[in-house]
Amino acid sequence: MPLSEISTFSVSRLEVLDARGEVDKALEPAIPDEELLALHRAMCLGREADARMLKLQRTGRLGTFPPTAGQEAVSVAAAFAVKKSDWFTGAFRELPGRLARGQSFTQLLKFWAGHEEGAAVSIDERTIPDNIVIASQIPQAVGIAYAMQLKGEDSVVLNFFGDGATSEGDFHEGLNFAAIWKSPVIFIIQNNGWAISTPRSKQTSSATLAQKAIAYDIPGIVVDGNDALAVYAAVSQAAERARKGEGPTLIEAQTYRMGVHTTADDPTRYRADTEVEEWAAKDPIPRFKLYLEGKGIWNDEKQAALDEEIKAEVAACVADFEGMEKVAPDAPFDHVLEHTNPELERQREIFLENIRTEFPEDLEGEADA
Repeated sequence: MPLSEISTFSVSRLEVLDARGEVDKALEPAIPDEELLALHRAMCLGREADARMLKLQRTGRLGTFPPTAGQEAVSVAAAFAVKKSDWFTGAFRELPGRLARGQSFTQLLKFWAGHEEGAAVSIDERTIPDNIVIASQIPQAVGIAYAMQLKGEDSVVLNFFGDGATSEGDFHEGLNFAAIWKSPVIFIIQNNGWAISTPRSKQTSSATLAQKAIAYDIPGIVVDGNDALAVYAAVSQAAERARKGEGPTLIEAQTYRMGVHTTADDPTRYRADTEVEEWAAKDPIPRFKLYLEGKGIWNDEKQAALDEEIKAEVAACVADFEGMEKVAPDAPFDHVLEHTNPELERQREIFLENIRTEFPEDLEGEADA
């Protein structure tokens, strides 16, 4: 029998707004001016919140966290492209999008400070807490989407993860089930080129990550992840497909983290300064600002006023966070069992003795309490 071709495949790349702020009118999504300004504000808020978190961490007032500077356009534009009644399931680099969804910055600070209440969200918010385990949120998103199908809800699920997650089994299992069930999931790869210190070139030999959608017979597209308009357009189209019962879409958003992977990381050990400089010229926020100025709805004076407004908002949230009631270091021991026992109390005392020896400042005031 002769060989025969079953099918041919291709992957497209979408860019609407270039690094100079010039827009392709044929591809420009129809977004009201008010929403464009709100989108810009959300990206600026994400940038300022991220910068303030870095200062808090470097001065010992916040735990380790993953900065988001440079990647604001992905999660923010995606959040704006769906409804409040849709679901937002992220990994750990979606701070700007979470703020755009209405999550409290104070609450997010509590999360990264290790306070359990930081992960407490109302089911009505439909914004799932951060998932630190790589790719773990992908099957969860598919499960949520399937549940929405069974309930007959007109909802879609935004699912974010990094390029490193595409090397995990959960990624393939999630896409496979979503494709079979035609679940309304929008899979968004935040491809910043690095899985901590592992470059994309050492993760896969595929020309794109979006083409992995082909194996599951779902649409896959590459977008300029530093172009908020491209992300908005791609997510809007994917949401429209999902609502019509046509199933999931895989979007590869090519972006870049300008800083560290987490505050425990030193990127200068594995990537060149020239690479960072090249991507700095593609920064999504200045690009979008140029676009707004070109439309005649923004200027430097308005930007300066917005910057001051956002700084005050962030400062107020930090004050609320730092003014919260101090939690005793041994508080977790109170929630292990309903009733304590001698062995648990023995372990508590060992723990407290270690604290007294290594971190006495953490017990300041405890004796007087």
